[in-house]
Amino acid sequence: MSAWSRLKRLLNALFGGALTAMEDPRTILEQNIRELNDQVPEMNENIATVKANMIMLQKELDQSEDRVKQLSSRIRTAIQSDRDDIAKKYAMRLEDAKETLERTREQLENAERAYEKALEVKKAFMREKEQKIQEAKDALRQHERSQWQAEIADTMEQFEVAGLDQTHDEMVNRLNEEAAKNEARMEMALDSVDSEALQIEEDAEELRAEEVVNQFKAEMDAGAESEAKGELEAPAEEKRDPSTGTTDKQETTSG
Repeated sequence: MSAWSRLKRLLNALFGGALTAMEDPRTILEQNIRELNDQVPEMNENIATVKANMIMLQKELDQSEDRVKQLSSRIRTAIQSDRDDIAKKYAMRLEDAKETLERTREQLENAERAYEKALEVKKAFMREKEQKIQEAKDALRQHERSQWQAEIADTMEQFEVAGLDQTHDEMVNRLNEEAAKNEARMEMALDSVDSEALQIEEDAEELRAEEVVNQFKAEMDAGAESEAKGELEAPAEEKRDPSTGTTDKQETTSG
């Protein structure tokens, strides 16, 4: 390898890497989209120029055909008038007109092929342009999503998870300790109450309630006995004397 080739490779390695690092893919893709769109008007102008040339050649062809017809008609007229000298002059012009006609016809055919080719090129360019623009837009949207994800990742990485866990555990322990203290206070308060005295009072209340119930039962039994005796003793019957109009009481006995 020559010294120049080695130096060229060294320069490419140095400056190529620097240029690559300086390139912003987003900016370049956006510029590519603008350049692709800018090429469409220029292409349309070139196609319009080709078509204009084709139209001009078509007009020249029509004029050449008319010129050939006119010269042919004059030659016939001169021959009919026995003016061969004039016919020869027109014949020389006719040959030139035919050459011009043939040359114009070939140029028109070439212009028509060029116009058709230009339309095909434009169609292929537009298809490729739309594809590249769509790819660029997809890449730009993906780039935006990746930047958003990177920002979220940076934010998540800034969270102090250990610090939050430490504070969380500390608060939970403090609440548990406070609950345990309150529970211990409740147990101590219950232990301080004279449970035996409370039980004696409960027993005394139960005895009093039982005594009241027995008293009600005795009264209810006495009432029932009195009602039964009243039903066994029948009341005295009253008899009326028809002659005196007085009544006599007669006791009825059970027979």
